[in-house]
Amino acid sequence: MAGEFYLEVITPERTFFRGNVEMVIVNSSDGELGIMKGHVPMVALVAIGTLKIKQNGKWREAAINEGFMEVRPDETIILSHSVEWPEEIDERRAQAALERAQERIRLRRSMKEYYQSKAAMARAMARLKVKKRYNID
Repeated sequence: MAGEFYLEVITPERTFFRGNVEMVIVNSSDGELGIMKGHVPMVALVAIGTLKIKQNGKWREAAINEGFMEVRPDETIILSHSVEWPEEIDERRAQAALERAQERIRLRRSMKEYYQSKAAMARAMARLKVKKRYNID
C-alpha cells in the first residue's frame, strides 16, 4: 500500500518483527515518536516502554527495552536489548523483578545501584503494563 513502510525490529536473540506497517510509535529519550512513511531520516535512542505497531489497520503493542532506531523515508530499523509481545511476558516474573527493584531502590546503597534499579523497575513496569492491557494468560 502507498502509506506503508518497511519495519524491522531486531534483538540479540531474534528478529522480533519484519514487515510492512502503516505506523510505529516508540518511546525515546525525548518522549514518544510516531513514525510514518516518508518520515525525515533520523537516528534516535529508544527508551524503555512500549512499541506500538499499526499493520493492516490494527494496532499491536509490545514491551521494549532500550536500544536505537534508524528511520529512513521507506524503512525503519529498531535494535533493542529485548522486545516481548504480551503473550510472551511472564507476569509473575515481571512482578518479582519489580519488587526486587523497588527493594533495591529503598536500600539505596550507591548511586550506581540506584540507577540500575530504576531501569530494572521501568522494564518490569513496561512489561506488566503491556501484559495487563491485553489480559493474556
